[in-house]
Amino acid sequence: MFSFGTHNVGIDLGTANTLVYIEGKGIVLREPSVVARNTKTNEIVAVGQAAKEMLGRTPGSIKAIRPLRDGVIADYDSTVAMLKYYITKALGERGMANAKPYITIGVPSGVTAVEQRAVIDAARIAGARDAYVIEEPFAAAVGAGLPVMEPTGSMVADLGGGTSDIATISLGGIVSSRSIRMAGDKIDEAIMTYIRQNYSILIGEQTAERLKMEIGSADIQAAKEMEGSTARGRDLVTGLPKTVDIPAVDIAEAINDVIAEIIVAIKETLEETSPEIAADVIDHGIVLTGGGALLKHIDEVIAEATKVPVFVAPDPLDAVVIGTGEALKSIDVLKNN
Repeated sequence: MFSFGTHNVGIDLGTANTLVYIEGKGIVLREPSVVARNTKTNEIVAVGQAAKEMLGRTPGSIKAIRPLRDGVIADYDSTVAMLKYYITKALGERGMANAKPYITIGVPSGVTAVEQRAVIDAARIAGARDAYVIEEPFAAAVGAGLPVMEPTGSMVADLGGGTSDIATISLGGIVSSRSIRMAGDKIDEAIMTYIRQNYSILIGEQTAERLKMEIGSADIQAAKEMEGSTARGRDLVTGLPKTVDIPAVDIAEAINDVIAEIIVAIKETLEETSPEIAADVIDHGIVLTGGGALLKHIDEVIAEATKVPVFVAPDPLDAVVIGTGEALKSIDVLKNN
């Protein structure tokens, strides 16, 4: 058993956002997973919120990228730089120098062994003494306060930026799971595509994300009663900037196919479980975590489709990182997995 101090770190290394949890302190950092790099000198110019604000606005010599795509590392060097920056920012220069931390990192349940190794290696290069991965739906269930170690079935759907991870859990392990690359990013892409096709306007990722958060709804009928919003972009006909009014029902129709895919994955996960665990899930319901849990009417739509009660976790955005932090207390379990 390792001797643990107070500087061990849990990280939710998300496609959209990275959260850092320090043992004894709680969540200390919450930043977008974005890195801006000078393409001529290869130097990191900005990380996090500052880099996110550069997305789509950089000159030719600077490139703002999201180093994780669909829940896995797409740009290894930028991920290492980002991790190092966040760990150092969370612990402080002195904290990093005095105690190289043990780190647990949440990863999607569908990642390969090679992808897991890439995450562990990135954390070690960034300054970890050692690193362990924990599957995001399990971490989310722990963070949401579900009785994961009990002989009773729990079900969680972690709707993140790059992946939606759905799992049934019992006795400290995942019984059945699905990880699909249908999540926040795909919803944003669907909104961008819909507005381009129906309004002949080209909008950026940040505008699509804002529309999703402001007027996005998983229920088309409910969206008809909601207020709309505006979108600014480039008119594909004239090439000039243009502002258009967007009804909420248009956003609901745009994202309908992505929501349908998530529901299919939830149903398939339920179908794979034993009758006993399925009965437990009917009793206790499905718990939603991640940014997708904040989409309006998503709980009602999933409950209607599955005929199972659905609840949004108390802090859906924080559930995975709290779970990775809690996992630091059970390091022997992680070592043996």
